[in-house]
Amino acid sequence: MEWLSNPEIWISLVTLTVLEIVLGIDNIIFISIMASKLPANKQKKARRVGLALAMITRVLLLLSLTWIMRLTSPLFNMADWVGLTTGEWYEKLAISGRDLILIIGGLFLIYKSTREIHEKLEGDEQDVQTKAVVTFNGVIFQILLLDIVFSLDSVITAVGMADHIGVMVAAVIIAVVVMMLSAGGISDFVNKHPTVKMLALSFLLLIGVSLLAEGFNQHIPKGYIYFAMAFSVLVEMLNLKMKKEKGKPVKLKNVPE
Repeated sequence: MEWLSNPEIWISLVTLTVLEIVLGIDNIIFISIMASKLPANKQKKARRVGLALAMITRVLLLLSLTWIMRLTSPLFNMADWVGLTTGEWYEKLAISGRDLILIIGGLFLIYKSTREIHEKLEGDEQDVQTKAVVTFNGVIFQILLLDIVFSLDSVITAVGMADHIGVMVAAVIIAVVVMMLSAGGISDFVNKHPTVKMLALSFLLLIGVSLLAEGFNQHIPKGYIYFAMAFSVLVEMLNLKMKKEKGKPVKLKNVPE
């Protein structure tokens, strides 16, 4: 119980919990959008199951750190396919198990985001065949696939931020509980405003590209991505505020020349 009196452990727990929540934003957005395809009475259950699976996946990955470390060892090198034997690209095209997971996850996220955007803009709302394909188990399966990708990113961050496995697990559990409490409000807000939903899908598309680049060892600082997302949300909040006040056009002051 000595850890209870160690301020460094408490600081790492708080810091890691905040980071886990931030890294979980994209997970919440994806779960909310996928759950919205289900009947209203099943959406809440889908969100809770999806986040519970995310927590279980992250904890299991934390408890198998040796296996995670092996994922960083190269499995093959794509440079060999095109005759490259040296240089910067030879190192970047070395594909490990982690890279494969990120590449597959990125491609899946790009595909899902693009398809969802197309359906919202060009699809037929009365298309019975499309609705018939959507099932609870199908949605949960897709959420689980992305949970594995997002969890891998989350666990790698946790390993770099804390030395104690207990702190990592506690941070993940606290973060998921916070996400469970906020997922309903976020989901309702996204579904209520079509423009926000398009923005959320664009975020997922951007994250998919980031995962794909990361899989090829092209690191894109997440700070840039989250800043772009935050700025876009701020602009959209201003747009929503302006819509509420429509009928009251903004009048510019006439300044005499």
